[in-house]
Amino acid sequence: MSRPSDHIDPGQAAPAEEVRGVRLGVVGWLRWAWRQITSMRTALILLLLLAIAAIPGSIVPQRSSDPNGVTQYFADNADLAPWLDRFQLFDVYTSAWFSAIYLLLFISLVGCVIPRAKHHWDALRGAPPATPQNLNRLPAHLSASMPGTSPAEVIAAAERILRRDRYRVRRYDTSERLTVSAERGYLRETGNLVFHVALVGVLIAVGFGGGFGFTGQRVVVEGQAFTNSLISYDTFSPGRFFSATDLTPFSITLDKFTTLYEERNVNAVGQPIDYTADVTTEVRGSDPIKQVIKVNDPLRIGGADVYLLGNGYAPAVTVRDPAGNVVYQEMVPFLPQDRNLTSVGVVKLPDGLSKQVGLIGFFYPTVSAGHSGAFFSMYPDLLDPLVTFNVYVGDLGLNDGVPRSVYALDTSKLTKLTGTKTDLPSLELRPGETAQLPNGMGSVSLDSVKRFASLDVHRDPTQGWVLAFALAAVAGLLTSLFIPRRRVWISARATSGGTVVEYAALARGDDPTLSEALTRIATAHGSDLGLVRE
Repeated sequence: MSRPSDHIDPGQAAPAEEVRGVRLGVVGWLRWAWRQITSMRTALILLLLLAIAAIPGSIVPQRSSDPNGVTQYFADNADLAPWLDRFQLFDVYTSAWFSAIYLLLFISLVGCVIPRAKHHWDALRGAPPATPQNLNRLPAHLSASMPGTSPAEVIAAAERILRRDRYRVRRYDTSERLTVSAERGYLRETGNLVFHVALVGVLIAVGFGGGFGFTGQRVVVEGQAFTNSLISYDTFSPGRFFSATDLTPFSITLDKFTTLYEERNVNAVGQPIDYTADVTTEVRGSDPIKQVIKVNDPLRIGGADVYLLGNGYAPAVTVRDPAGNVVYQEMVPFLPQDRNLTSVGVVKLPDGLSKQVGLIGFFYPTVSAGHSGAFFSMYPDLLDPLVTFNVYVGDLGLNDGVPRSVYALDTSKLTKLTGTKTDLPSLELRPGETAQLPNGMGSVSLDSVKRFASLDVHRDPTQGWVLAFALAAVAGLLTSLFIPRRRVWISARATSGGTVVEYAALARGDDPTLSEALTRIATAHGSDLGLVRE
């Protein structure tokens, strides 16, 4: 027997010529890369990577939603924070690496969906496959015999039964036997495609929403209002394609902020139960409306959602010079530091006094003193409020051209006059009291204490589209999971004793009810023809 010229017997030395694989050119490598990117395995890996990449956004404060938290993180982690910032971990969802995963996932899904959609369209227009020669080799198989009935009558009844069960049917007759081939469950692949198309839609909608939307934060004290304009926000994060003309003119006035605290459970006394912000909203050209904002019940106004993020106390502070002239009079939001709302606030006085003065205040809603004499708040509500001020003089650094946080005081160029490690105690004030500043520089008064609410205004013009695509994805996924894809064949062959009928079924994927479904078809067929199974 002749052998191929390149055949090598066992033990025979290999030829001197080295066997080399096919070399891919530029086009070949590009085609290979495209096939790898558009494979379903790659799409699943990228989807998993996207979920993992989003985790830092829930661990590290983000500039887009919690700029004050980012500032505090830098203050508490001076060494670590700059490194995290280099890797864009404070801007995870707009970072280069997150965007790269997002874009690759989009390309991969599109590359998966288009060929599958074409293949599915061809399958929908095609006929059920021809009947296999040996039906008994299929996973589900039954046989039956019916004396006195012709194969034509058996196959005609089988067509009626299968069409009634919404199978696509086609006859494949031969001289030896009559057969019918049926298929159903195309909706399963349709649901699968709808799921993937909806995922692509979600990606597109989220991308456009992030590009044309914005997020802004504003601290509003009781009795104060803010308007929906760029200058009114404390922090503002626009999308790449945002324009100031996209801001709908409206105003929100915080009428009252109410907190309900637990008082009955001794193990949870002081724990907040409910937050309620009573506001008055007004859209340009409309009448004012009284509304309510809660933590899980945002306010919808001017195409934007207003969320209640945080709250605290805002003492009304007045500073006068030695002659009694008012040089400062503001409601100062103090940032909470613990669950009992011990809070810290800053007052900066660059002008009006003989020197630049900075005040670092500590507010205690219900003050109490520990064994060391240090103050702390023992309850978050206003039962016995007290403010203490540490006074600093020197250069506030406001003329350096460097942005400064209104909630922090840089003491590197300041001299501390009151408080620990000084000769004077901190200034202590209760509502309605006044204290003198050191060195006769003037006085500071605590006029009253009000609540403030931290509001987050978020506009996403594609929210409705995201919801629609998400619902479509769920519907497509459920359809692909619960609708089986089956093929059924029924053949009839004439014998000396009558007609022998064979039933067989094949499922695409795992289908534990395949045999049961085939039995139901055979039973219905037998009931129609009086067939007795062997």
